[in-house]
Parts: sequence; C-alpha cells; structure tokens
Amino acid sequence: MILWTRFFYWTMILSFVLLLLPKPASAQEGGGFRFGASVDPDQFYFGGHLGLGPLVEELWFRPNVEIGIGDNRTLVGLNGEFTYWFPLARHPWDLYVGAGPALNLIRFDEDRPVRGGDTEAEGGFNILVGAEHRSGLFAEIKVGALHSPAFKFGIGYTFR
Repeated sequence: MILWTRFFYWTMILSFVLLLLPKPASAQEGGGFRFGASVDPDQFYFGGHLGLGPLVEELWFRPNVEIGIGDNRTLVGLNGEFTYWFPLARHPWDLYVGAGPALNLIRFDEDRPVRGGDTEAEGGFNILVGAEHRSGLFAEIKVGALHSPAFKFGIGYTFR
C-alpha cells in the first residue's frame, strides 16, 4: 500500500508541475482551484485540478486533489476523473458529467485511535455533474462510493 501511496503522490506532483509548463495556443483547458463542502464526512475542502485533453472529442481527463478538513479527520482525495463536455450553443455555460476512481488518504485526529495506526489509505469512486462558464468559473456536485465522501458541492475557477 505504501508503494501505491507514493505512486499517487508523485503522479499528482507531476500533474501540478505540468501546470507551470507553457501550453499550446489551441489548449482550451488549464489548471485551477476548487473549494466546497462535503457530507459524510462533514468537511470543508479545497484543492486544485488539471484539464488534460481532449482525449476523444469532448472527453477530458481532469485529475484533481481535494483536501478535506473537519469531522475529526483530514482527508486527501487523489481523484482521477474523466469528464464529458456538452457545449451549449448561444450560451456562455457548458455542462459536463464525469466519473473516476479515487485514492483517499485519511488521517484521524489523535483523540480517535484507529487499529493499526492513525492513517488509512482507501479506494473510492466519484460520479459528478457540473457547469462551467467560458470565463472559467464552475460549480460541481459529486456523489461518492466506497470510501469517498458521500456528497460534495464545490465551486472553483479554471485558468485558461
């Protein structure tokens, strides 16, 4: 499990380094930030994302990191999500749906002992729907399965 944790850490670090590299003029998507609230666990979260693609037509790879704080734990979600975009003609908003796996690193507060240590790595899965303005502002709803937060609502901004 430690090997997988290191792999995902390095993958996310590499993804954020790619944000700093110049992009071709044809790139429509970039990196950005996000924040919001989750239910089960009840947390405030913040993080960042990359838009890589299109892979096929309107399908993009949109990996992101979300750090949740609250409910006697800190949760770092490393999400490998794919999004399919539905551009709306004559509107400045585009809709998207998506899904993808997650690696959730959970560190419990000291007052709640966990068998085998105070940090766990758990797999999860997210299903999402969102709307993004052409300026970069977006709103997103996620539903989680397995060990991902049950529900998230977030807003953010994508730099182009």
